[in-house]
Amino acid sequence: MTIKRVFNYIFGLYLITLGVAFSIKSGLGSAPVSSIPYAMDLIWAMEIGFATFIFHAVLVLIELILLRRNFKPKHFLQVFVGVLFGAFTSISVSLMGFIPPADNFIIALLMSFLSIFLIALGLFFYVPTNFIPLSVEGVTQAIAIVTHRPFPRIKVYFDICVVATALILSYVFLGHIGSVGIGTILGALFILIMQEYHNFCKLWMNCKLGILFFY
Repeated sequence: MTIKRVFNYIFGLYLITLGVAFSIKSGLGSAPVSSIPYAMDLIWAMEIGFATFIFHAVLVLIELILLRRNFKPKHFLQVFVGVLFGAFTSISVSLMGFIPPADNFIIALLMSFLSIFLIALGLFFYVPTNFIPLSVEGVTQAIAIVTHRPFPRIKVYFDICVVATALILSYVFLGHIGSVGIGTILGALFILIMQEYHNFCKLWMNCKLGILFFY
């Protein structure tokens, strides 16, 4: 493990959280990866970083239930990555306090596209490191293993379920769509396109990150 690899991993994670922060700041809906934590923040006034950690910890628990004896001690490392990701999310969202709120739809949309760009750039650094995956990828890989379905297809289904869950939580407890909006949909579609056509996302589609960690 080289210093450059660790730097790329940590830097990539931070860029992803910065993208999440911009998506929240836009007011057009959180990025898909944080739609449930942001819904928890809106509903129960739970600090976004802590909500993110809880979300990732629950995903690791789901992995444990799904994999059972195939769940290895090293998989618990995803919990610590969840702590790091949650801390980065808190820092990034706090930094957004220095940026004026979007006062019209065009500015909000630009913020949403900046969010997508930062998340894509973060994935560019994070994915090729083949290091500890976020629990979002980990649980997707676990589902793919248990169901004997290809990772890319499960990833699409999982993302849809995450956004749908955030939408249901927001509507039930808040009476409106809450953490889900046009920015969420745009982010999900863009990531899906990248999975299909971009070189670094082909690594993700081939489960390189998951394979090295799970086997």
